[in-house]
Amino acid sequence: MEKHFFSLKWRLLTIIISFCITPAFTQFTIKGKVTSQNGDNLSGVNVLLKGTGIGTRTDNEGSYSITIAKASQDNTLLFSNVGFKPIEIAIGNQLTINVTLESTAKDLGEVVVVGYGTQKKATVTGSIVTVKGDKLQASPAINFTNSLAGRLPGLVAVNYSGEPGNDNATIRIRGSNTLGDNSPLVVIDGIANRTMTGLDPSVVESITVLKDASAAIYGAQAANGVILITTKRGTIGKPRVNVRLNYGLSKPTIIPKMADAPTYATMINEINAYAGRPATYTPEEIKKFGDGSDPWAYPNTDWFDVVFKSHAQQNNVDVSISGGTENMKYFIAGGFNHQGAIYKNSDRDYSRYNFRTNIDGKISENIFLSFDVAGRQENRNLGSTGTIFTYLINRSKPIFVASYPGNKPASGYEAGANPVVLTSDLVGYNRSKTYNLSSNIKLLVTVPWVKGLSITGNVSFDKDIYNAKSWATPYMLYSWDRLTYDANKEPVVKGALSGPSLDASLTQNMSDGQRLLLNTLLNYDVRVKEKHNFKILAGVEKITGESMDLMAFRRGFVSTAIDQIFAGASLAKDNGGSATQSARLNYFGRVNYDFLQKYLLEFVWRYDGSYIFSDKRRFGFFPGISAGWKISEENFWKNNIAFINSFKFRGSWGKTGNDRIAPYQYLSSYGFGVTPYVFNGNLEVQPLNELRIANPNVTWEVANQSNIGVDGEMFGGKIQFSAEYFYNLRTNILWFRNASVPVSTGLTLPRENIGEVINQGYEVQLGYKGKLGNFYYEVSGNGAVAKNKIKFWDEVSGVPEYQQSTGRPINAGLFYNAIGIFRDKAAVDKSPHWANARPGDIIFEDVNNDGKIDGRDMVRSRKTDIPTFTGGLSVDLGYKNLYASILFQGATGAVRTYNLESGAIGDFLVDDADGRWTVDNPDAKKPRTWNTGGEYWSTANNTYWLKKNDYLRLKNLQIGYNIPKMLSDKFKINGLSIYVSGLNLITFSPEKTFDPETVGNVYPLSKVFNAGINLTF
Repeated sequence: MEKHFFSLKWRLLTIIISFCITPAFTQFTIKGKVTSQNGDNLSGVNVLLKGTGIGTRTDNEGSYSITIAKASQDNTLLFSNVGFKPIEIAIGNQLTINVTLESTAKDLGEVVVVGYGTQKKATVTGSIVTVKGDKLQASPAINFTNSLAGRLPGLVAVNYSGEPGNDNATIRIRGSNTLGDNSPLVVIDGIANRTMTGLDPSVVESITVLKDASAAIYGAQAANGVILITTKRGTIGKPRVNVRLNYGLSKPTIIPKMADAPTYATMINEINAYAGRPATYTPEEIKKFGDGSDPWAYPNTDWFDVVFKSHAQQNNVDVSISGGTENMKYFIAGGFNHQGAIYKNSDRDYSRYNFRTNIDGKISENIFLSFDVAGRQENRNLGSTGTIFTYLINRSKPIFVASYPGNKPASGYEAGANPVVLTSDLVGYNRSKTYNLSSNIKLLVTVPWVKGLSITGNVSFDKDIYNAKSWATPYMLYSWDRLTYDANKEPVVKGALSGPSLDASLTQNMSDGQRLLLNTLLNYDVRVKEKHNFKILAGVEKITGESMDLMAFRRGFVSTAIDQIFAGASLAKDNGGSATQSARLNYFGRVNYDFLQKYLLEFVWRYDGSYIFSDKRRFGFFPGISAGWKISEENFWKNNIAFINSFKFRGSWGKTGNDRIAPYQYLSSYGFGVTPYVFNGNLEVQPLNELRIANPNVTWEVANQSNIGVDGEMFGGKIQFSAEYFYNLRTNILWFRNASVPVSTGLTLPRENIGEVINQGYEVQLGYKGKLGNFYYEVSGNGAVAKNKIKFWDEVSGVPEYQQSTGRPINAGLFYNAIGIFRDKAAVDKSPHWANARPGDIIFEDVNNDGKIDGRDMVRSRKTDIPTFTGGLSVDLGYKNLYASILFQGATGAVRTYNLESGAIGDFLVDDADGRWTVDNPDAKKPRTWNTGGEYWSTANNTYWLKKNDYLRLKNLQIGYNIPKMLSDKFKINGLSIYVSGLNLITFSPEKTFDPETVGNVYPLSKVFNAGINLTF
């Protein structure tokens, strides 16, 4: 009995002890590091307890830590990352599990996005280039389009303006291919005709550019190339929060240097002397302009210093959270961006708010549902930039006073356009708000009884709303009689209302548009005898859209206190509005075949129908075919040239379309005339006039695109290279018949599909990556040449060959060829010259050798404002926790004209003033002083005013530091990076007066100095 009692007590004690100590042993933590085959630490690798939602990711040093229940000891950890083969490791009793992931890059097995799907890079046969979104985040540019230059061979990006909110880069794929609209088609997450302007780089997973027949799957919208943008999605693992904060200062890359007051006054005297008039300024007055002894009567104003502040501010905040389980994955992001303008006297700016949610759910083993929603609001508070810079550069003279004491802006300017006022809030405001909502629901069903067969359906709805107000108010300007001073010896001034009008006016614009897309895709992947691989896609797509816009205007506001339409005068008003509808119906498909991933074939097609054309010409068929041979898979190659571990030949041909033209040209159009009919002395209805003669045969442009290329890797993927040549023939370009129907007939016929353009060139890309101990480096360079010429556009007959645009680039100008400066009267007399030519004038070449200079001596240029060569060099470096990313970007072959309204109207550039011809400097390389419009050579129709826009930029620079793991563990975060970055930091160019991308009266491009942090927890 006693023995039984003690046994019972012992069991009870054992149960109590087990109850107390067991919780400490029901869970345990596994730690380790994940590296690549090269020994690089891999961050962002998903580590998942298979069959559960328990997971984590590796930090910046490749380390991970995961806590699991002891009951899971017999389970498996799954390690996966994009670009690497997933691996499974049985846990057992291991507390430390280090893993090496094998890269799929050595067989080019990573997946790239193509039209309506994805494809292994190994089997790509078209001209396709891609860049990861994290590369773009190294740029502090607010506008997404300004992060693309130099990253992708064949993509040309020219930024003609740096104004916040209006600084979109002009994007071209392989240069210009048509006389009309050359804009590429933008596809975001599979939905075409979305805009990338307001896209946040932090949500972009990758960008792919289709440059050849691979774009034929987009049919009548594909001829100018296609840009495919894929946003980020959730991955399996615990929630991962990423916060990115940036603060930057921006300033112009180049500010034009203008002549000072003494120089300007001297040059005005020279103009008078050449015209036989007395001098405007005495030597004493010119001296006063320079010495500052009488700054009110003889000012020396630096207008850029008066109007511009030293820098503007910009900042952005991006927050995202991602994660998920096998049943649901999510990516949720939001952000705010702000960009200030460079003006001193106003708070004009651009700001953007955006959010995105990408949700992927697994309903059953064979049914998957995705739901994406993205929204954006853009606020623009800007002035009339064209007006501002016209007066700032062309009209503002250094001998003008900007403001009198007490910040009273001076009068005396054309239309009262003192730049100090134009850049302030005294003139009113020009504000707009743009709202964009995009959505997509995707249902994917894998057919269980047919292996490899799946059906996908998409429903996408996009909405855009635009609302703008332009409020113009009169403002006070002050004048001085140049005699009266106060007790402080400051001018006594009088104020008067000024401006374009002496009463306030308000213009409001509103537009509302929406687009609905429905498509169904059938995908079938099948392998025959482990050698023959087929991938088949077929789809149908319907797109409908509608939009409307309204405009209202009133002036005659009694007070500027109320900036609403109702407060304006009822007799001084105007309004207008319109509406549009659109519809498209498309059938498309793609068939891929490969034999052991060695011999490759692809056929794409689209039967495309567009509302733009008549029902008889509404549909067109657009095919594309490409083939490849991965010769490195042949035994003779493996046995003899093994160091080139991958080498592929590829070629393509296809027919794509471009329907970016005004719609309904197959119908006559009518519009109301301005002057109403008068019946019986009374004004009646407005007349209805025919605006355009119908062309029932109008159709899309056709691009016949041919491409050949090679791709390769050497030394196990350390060196990667590609090269290709393309030839595009664009036909059916819409243009007027100039030769067949001369202007003298008085007839205006509709445009017809008669134009033809040839565009050809080549592209190369070369990259190298390696590692020396803890030092990692990767260098990649790319370059592209694209040259076009007009083959036919019915040019007027009788034009000399050297003046014809046929055979020369699109939009090439016609110029007199400037070959020097007349040194003296003897030089004028011995050379053919324009009537009334004199020493100091520009010498024009007598092209046709007829002994005189006239219109037949003009020559067609072979250059335009689009560069013929573009390229980039990117360098990524890493040493332990330090890293750097560098991008050089450049372009050559572009020219632009500049011609300021200098003279009596406005100031001269220092570049024009220094070294000019004078009696004392007869061997000058620059012409004498001129008055705008007063000399035959002072307009922009000769080559002297052409500027070469060749340049090389340090486009992006980022230097950062990842805090060590011991610190991140201490603060319980996954990672923290601190970095500084820059945009357009250094520019090398023969053009020193203007930025080589922007010449003339535009807001200058900005260089940005930025600091930021990237926190992950």
